[in-house]
Amino acid sequence: MSRKKVLNLINTVVANSCKCPAHSHNYGSAAATAQTGRKEYAFEMSASTVRFGPGVSAELGADLVNLGAKNVCLVTDKNVAKLPSVRVAFDSLARHGINYEVYDETRVEPTDESFWQAALFARRKQFDAFVAIGGGSSMDTAKVANLFCSDPEAELLDYVNAPIGRAKEISVKLKPLIAMPTTSGTGSETTGVAIFDYKRLHAKTGISSKHLKPTLALVDPLHTLTQPERVMAFAGFDVFCHALESFTAIDYRDRGPAPSNPSLRPTYQGRNPISDVWARFALDTIRTNFMDAIYQPDNLEARSGMHLASTMAGVGFGNAGVHLCHGLSYPISGHVRDYKPSGYSGDHALIPHGLSVVISAPAVFEFTAVACPERHLEAAQILGANIAGVRNADAGRLLADTVRGYMQRAGIENGLRELGFSSSDIPALVKGTLPQERITKMSPREQTSEDLAKLFENSMQVY
Repeated sequence: MSRKKVLNLINTVVANSCKCPAHSHNYGSAAATAQTGRKEYAFEMSASTVRFGPGVSAELGADLVNLGAKNVCLVTDKNVAKLPSVRVAFDSLARHGINYEVYDETRVEPTDESFWQAALFARRKQFDAFVAIGGGSSMDTAKVANLFCSDPEAELLDYVNAPIGRAKEISVKLKPLIAMPTTSGTGSETTGVAIFDYKRLHAKTGISSKHLKPTLALVDPLHTLTQPERVMAFAGFDVFCHALESFTAIDYRDRGPAPSNPSLRPTYQGRNPISDVWARFALDTIRTNFMDAIYQPDNLEARSGMHLASTMAGVGFGNAGVHLCHGLSYPISGHVRDYKPSGYSGDHALIPHGLSVVISAPAVFEFTAVACPERHLEAAQILGANIAGVRNADAGRLLADTVRGYMQRAGIENGLRELGFSSSDIPALVKGTLPQERITKMSPREQTSEDLAKLFENSMQVY
């Protein structure tokens, strides 16, 4: 089929597609003209292979045999390794004769130091495959160990996102990585992102590349039955914001100019027709399962739903991107003083990632709604709000109130003050947000330092 016929077919499909507010977003209308200039005209979807189902952990050993793995690095943490559901995976390794070594020094909310410790461990061995079992911290740590084992001459900041790091493109071949999430939150089993606290700046940053994506994600909802209530709540709000932020992110065609080489197209490209599918599914699944998953720990249906939503939202935001909730969350986590949440082990203060993300969500979506009110209204509707008669001008308020409702029902702290912050911290929080341009630029609305300060101020008290 000729290029002209392909473009005509695209335009015909768009012209005859559903025109209702929920599905009409004008995707593809610029297809015929976008390729003649420098404006972005394409999006790319890449994701890990995903296998979902209760009991798939028992297939881990066979998968490693199929990959030809002879010496495996298994990245986890000491608490996860003791879970009965995880023992199934270890038994599978033994049953299939897999030679493996466990790295269980993963830090919850990794730092540059903990990442580098894992990288040095991997460099001392001759691993030919990696397995990550745990939450996002374990999966991100495994990605980094894999990268720096595969590139033994590199330093940590070589691959870290600019402006903190040098943002070097990954050109080395990485080893196979199988990810087995035990929490329902980060979606890291499908993404090419590894996030850490850069202690020198008291801010989160990370490494981002499609080459970091796990080869295979084994998503077993049986793991979720051991999640403590607060872990389920905080991790669930990470899913919540992944879906909302990717759904309201900047249109992929407005992100910037098309790259000179398709390999340079960024991991976070902006919302697009395919990422919208994942985001809508995740939001609808959250509406029907989230609260039951928090307060009914034995409800396998609800917890399975959230586990699947986590993976689905991960595929969506892993290609579309997130924006301000995550951008603001990084300095919030990095400036933690003495907050220690219940349900989390460890002796260090930490603000769980999902909590640091959702705490600013009402303020963020009230701010961004002016850029795409229809999307904010649709998101609120999927989450259960009645949008009949609501004007576009009130879209931000409605979505913000909807988010607040979920936060209150889940028992989320009432703003940054309850996490130990005050208005005097705002300049430092803004300073920590500014280096997060990789994600803040995915917001549908541009923001100044004054705008960021206002968002933090409006997040001091949520209810």
